[in-house]
Amino acid sequence: MRRFVIRSLESAVRRGDASASSCRRFSSDSTPERKVAILGAAGGIGQPLALLMKLNPLVSSLALYDIAGTPGVAADVSHINTRAEVAGYAGDEQLGKALEGSDVVIIPAGVPRKPGMTRDDLFNINAGIVKSLCTAISKYCPNAVVNMISNPVNSTVPIASEVFKKAGTYNERRLFGVTTLDVVRAKTFYAGKAKVPVAGVNVPVVGGHAGITILPLFSQATPASNDLSDEDIKALTKRTQDGGTEVVEAKAGKGSATLSMAYAGAIFADACLKGLNGVPDVVECSFVQSSITELPFFASKVRLGKNGVEEVLGLGPLSDFEKEGLEKLKPELKASIEKGIKFAQEN
Repeated sequence: MRRFVIRSLESAVRRGDASASSCRRFSSDSTPERKVAILGAAGGIGQPLALLMKLNPLVSSLALYDIAGTPGVAADVSHINTRAEVAGYAGDEQLGKALEGSDVVIIPAGVPRKPGMTRDDLFNINAGIVKSLCTAISKYCPNAVVNMISNPVNSTVPIASEVFKKAGTYNERRLFGVTTLDVVRAKTFYAGKAKVPVAGVNVPVVGGHAGITILPLFSQATPASNDLSDEDIKALTKRTQDGGTEVVEAKAGKGSATLSMAYAGAIFADACLKGLNGVPDVVECSFVQSSITELPFFASKVRLGKNGVEEVLGLGPLSDFEKEGLEKLKPELKASIEKGIKFAQEN
């Protein structure tokens, strides 16, 4: 059963036969030692994410950190018979120990959205949390790859960049905003509408990670479908953009997207680990420092490697609908980026 789960997780991120064969060569016996730290590991995203990372054979050491509750989560997860050694850390005084030696740091810490709450409403609380955690990262593991899940990602990634700049540790190739959930949703919704097997579907999602800044490029979806009308594409785009709200409303005030976000976070962390280990042709969408538009940060396809970002890929051909969406999202994304930078500079 364990092998089946791990293989299922791995297969979700494989891209093509060459990549898959490379992945198969990386058994737990030959894989480099890799430490992954999860900051916010006792929360709604953090707990299932800890489970999924414990199942990942590329992880040799798993550090689980939160302000409280982490020893219990760590004890629970540590009983799973996989490679990763698990340790739990709680409170500010143990944050440094959790981070030391980390290759990948995943940050789902923060408060979730509630009904009627926009991602922007989360800003003041989560911005402060992200700032303090990134200050610690710059001190204890300045060369780690940082995967930012904490919302609003459009602002928290710029905050992290400013914190690292102040500390003299900023490396734009090692800071990622995790937008994988947008891709996961776009693939699922497209497959359902186009009536194609979801396992073979790929849909790039560009822009940002909130509302209209999320722009799925269904014109580039594979396998291509000729059965979808313009109205279908508009509806799929809207549903992808509103995916988080759909879950918040369905949970009726009792939570947000935790399980699907944990899955998406695990998929992206797995891709980062494969890149660090030298697996070729690992490509995922992510919100990174970018020059493909006039905005300083932008989500698009990124080739991952031993240095983190090896190449930020262009947008490719866009439909008229997508071109229009791109222009509409830019002002909102620009404002979110500037808000994050301003917060970091003034606090």
